[in-house]
Amino acid sequence: MSMNTQGRPTGIGASGFASTSGSALLPNEPLLFEIGDVEHSGVDLPDVDIDSSRLGGFARQTPLDLAGLTEPEAMRHYVRLSRLNHSIDSGMYPLGSCTMKHNPRLNEKMARLPGFGDIHPLQPVSTVQGALELMQQLAHWLMTLTNTTAVCLTPKAGAHGELCGMMAIQAAQRARGQGHRTVVLVPESAHGTNPATAAFLGYTVRSIAARADGTVDVEAVKAALGPDVAAIMLTNPNTCGLFEPQVIEIAAAVHKAGAFFYCDGANFNAIMGVVRPGDLGIDAMHINLHKTFSTPHGGGGPGAGPVVLSATLAPFAPVPFVRKAHAGLELVEHSEGENLGRITAFQGQMGMYVRALTYMLSHGGDGLAQAAKDAVLNANYIKARLQGAFSAPFGDQPCMHEALFDDHFLEGTGVTTLDFAKALIDEGFHPMTMYFPLVVHGAMLIEPTESEPKQTLDRFCDVMLDLAADAKAGNVTRFTAAPMKAPRRRLDETRAARSPKLTWERELVVSQAAE
Repeated sequence: MSMNTQGRPTGIGASGFASTSGSALLPNEPLLFEIGDVEHSGVDLPDVDIDSSRLGGFARQTPLDLAGLTEPEAMRHYVRLSRLNHSIDSGMYPLGSCTMKHNPRLNEKMARLPGFGDIHPLQPVSTVQGALELMQQLAHWLMTLTNTTAVCLTPKAGAHGELCGMMAIQAAQRARGQGHRTVVLVPESAHGTNPATAAFLGYTVRSIAARADGTVDVEAVKAALGPDVAAIMLTNPNTCGLFEPQVIEIAAAVHKAGAFFYCDGANFNAIMGVVRPGDLGIDAMHINLHKTFSTPHGGGGPGAGPVVLSATLAPFAPVPFVRKAHAGLELVEHSEGENLGRITAFQGQMGMYVRALTYMLSHGGDGLAQAAKDAVLNANYIKARLQGAFSAPFGDQPCMHEALFDDHFLEGTGVTTLDFAKALIDEGFHPMTMYFPLVVHGAMLIEPTESEPKQTLDRFCDVMLDLAADAKAGNVTRFTAAPMKAPRRRLDETRAARSPKLTWERELVVSQAAE
């Protein structure tokens, strides 16, 4: 097996001694409260008398107890914390369904240009014509790539985009006098946010079972359709990493029944530049700029989930949106006709718009298509290398951008999917997505993206094969004790979720009486 160079040093070196502070250049990092103290501060501020009477009963009754630090102390603390994290800049990030790809530094440079990085959403429109033109260009290419009529840029992430698209569908149904359509069909292979979004809008969710090959059967959809059905929410490619072969027939059946076709476009990175979803019959689809077009995500944000709409739903697109006017470009911020009004503050994530358009223009149409094909090639390469030792639930059919395995190969070993993932940390790799999708037991969903070279894929596969062989050989401790080489050992995740410690309390120093 080739040597993995991504691992971290342990607290015990080759000589066998344990360091006092932790792990050499990766020490056990204390909290800010433990580094500083309340008596000192790195900044001198004058004493100020503040009248807190206007706060009423909300005025603080106890000291603030904030630790004072020097600037070097604060800087070093956060730099050391950052080194404890795994990131796409430090190694492969094979999370299935999340598309953790490389973020080109050109994108970051463009997003920081004056006129993009320093503008304010309340500036006069006449002073941000360049930003509006960028938004218009981005909207144009999103509609071109999907063959749709309108786009709403403002949603902040995928689930927010789903909400926007389904609100447009709901508004269209009501405008038709069909408010009685209160059911949304959601296949088992859809993203988990789909049923949540439908339920949030007051719909009843009707589940569509997956076929044995992991895809949706058009006959099952037809059987579930009726006068009460408002829409279907179908993820394509789906969460099993498979393209829905009957998607056109499904769209036709849904439209014939008077319902709409919402496509979850979170996996658009697998087909961008190759397939136009509008050609498949979709009415609405969100696109994760923070996945498909390389803009960074994770850690709570930022994200961007624009929604493209068919001609039927275009009149219901929310504001704001950009359009041409006599004096240049204008930002339409007030409802006109049947549109939804505003679904978010201001104009959305400008930094994400810049990064996404930069990615598009630097690749070109042929480059985007090649990126999608490379993502599919990488996933199939991993599937081909691992399939002999791992159990693939959907046989020998090719996958799209992610390879799905289940835990059948671990039966009788005493090793679980969670154990396997924890052992992968010791090898310097972030674990794959675990236990999702729910259509297979003990799922391991791996997405290499187009960013990773063959050498990295081979290192990852070598490690995966070695772990599988060790599990089958009965070396259970390697898995149940893992991770052993990470900054922290395995946590009691159930207890942490049920009884989290949300506050920090300073330890009381009790003076010992003299003997």
